[in-house]
Amino acid sequence: MTSETRETFGQIGIWSSALHRSRADDTGKAAITEAVAELEELGYGTLWIGGSPSPEDAAAVVAATRSVTVATGILSIWDHSATDVAARIATLDASARGRLLLGLGVSHGPMVPQYSKPYSAMVAYLDALDSASPPVDSGHRVLAALGPKMLKLSKDRARGAHPYLVTAEHTAEAREALGPGALLAPELSVVLDTDLDRARTTARNMLAMYLQLPNYTDNLLRLGFAESDFADGGSIRLLDALFALGDAEQVKARTRQYLDAGADHVALQVLTSDEGGGGLPRAEWRALAEAFGDEL
Repeated sequence: MTSETRETFGQIGIWSSALHRSRADDTGKAAITEAVAELEELGYGTLWIGGSPSPEDAAAVVAATRSVTVATGILSIWDHSATDVAARIATLDASARGRLLLGLGVSHGPMVPQYSKPYSAMVAYLDALDSASPPVDSGHRVLAALGPKMLKLSKDRARGAHPYLVTAEHTAEAREALGPGALLAPELSVVLDTDLDRARTTARNMLAMYLQLPNYTDNLLRLGFAESDFADGGSIRLLDALFALGDAEQVKARTRQYLDAGADHVALQVLTSDEGGGGLPRAEWRALAEAFGDEL
């Protein structure tokens, strides 16, 4: 990690699908504003708005913070035109635009009726961002990349890659594909629960949906898992490879595996048993910040 990358993104960020301010009522909007302000104070380097956010969601989190990097993780190219995205980003002042990272992805066939030729669609989308006035340049965007073609595109046409639901071994392969200069910022799902059986149940509740999506299962098969690992919500082998389970120190050790494998930054998604991964798990975010300390 270069000093510039460390200063811009930090080593550890928070990924949360609950940061969609545009989907919340007034009470929820106030809670999100308070939560992101606290995350910034805790020292996390980047706040990732998960679960197909809109440009408005990103703008709201930027407005609620002062200096932290804000990223979309991941904005679907099928839901928002490149022209509209570039125009909305252009309305932000220069300092706000400078700390907004546009994470882009092609989503999944079962979820998008118009899904077709995803790689070509992404290339066309990036072309449109380049030609917008003002453009969203490659230094302010990352791609949700799993396979070789999209990783190469992340290297050639973006700041780097933001892989989701991947192992440390995938991180090592992604680093080799990206080379030393590109940003590599994988997501890592976390269950802060020392009861391992219960933690795995929480992980399976989150994983069940993703095991129905070929982009993820195909990637896991490339990494050496078998179809049998997808049965019953995921084998123990699969769960232990994809999640960080246990107390804050165990999560810290698992995160280190991704950093040692070549990640510049790891985006932690905290899952809780009572919320299925949703909500604003502020107590867990505080516990992780305390465990990581100066490493944030």
